[in-house]
Amino acid sequence: MRLDGKVVVVTGAGRGIGAAIAQRFAAEGASVICGDIDARSARATEDAIGAAGGIGRAVEADVSTVRGNRSMVEAALELGGLDVFHANAAIQVMGRLEDTSEEDWDALHAANLRGVYLGIREALPHLRARGGGSIIITASLLGMVGDPDMPAYGAMKGGLRALCRSLAAAHGPENIRCNTICPGDVETPMGADFFDHQAEPDGARAAILERYPLRRFATPEDVANVALFLASDEASYLTGIDVVVDGGLLARIY
Repeated sequence: MRLDGKVVVVTGAGRGIGAAIAQRFAAEGASVICGDIDARSARATEDAIGAAGGIGRAVEADVSTVRGNRSMVEAALELGGLDVFHANAAIQVMGRLEDTSEEDWDALHAANLRGVYLGIREALPHLRARGGGSIIITASLLGMVGDPDMPAYGAMKGGLRALCRSLAAAHGPENIRCNTICPGDVETPMGADFFDHQAEPDGARAAILERYPLRRFATPEDVANVALFLASDEASYLTGIDVVVDGGLLARIY
């Protein structure tokens, strides 16, 4: 059990990548706080963990608020403390910059960047009290490269990469590590929304898939496996880095 005895918070744990991470952590012995703005989906993840013999607790939480983040951390403390905080929750809005409203920009910032700041701010004192821990941030390949239809999303994810480095530098002396995971396309409802936005969804999917050397998109479990490593003591000397989970996409030019 690679996370035996650890208490973990996963935000956005109700579906997709977050649900896979929460269940993977629990399978490795962690007690997992499954935070999500959708209470029903959070409970579904809790139920899946329980059915597999693990310990999970659903918490309805809006990560764009102090209250939402505090409620997840307080739930972790009720289970004994906090060892890992995985800031995974995000929303996606597509559209070129001129078509991006101020409201959409602010919503993306509130959930995808401000929400991570608020959550980590709540988590830090309790990670420190445990003698250290791991902060994991789900960023994106779009924090490294550009997509014409997702400038706002990419801007937030790029900000997370910069935030990660500052946190790693500041809190390394306290044995608190911080790393990001940067997935490419993942088989999730959010990934499906991206293709549905295209003029010819099936054609766009086939064309993009052809660019991946492994000829498949990531599964949520592919990302969860990386998260497990970063959460575990096996990654005790890794901090301030981006782990790219992209099936080799960035390895090619054309």
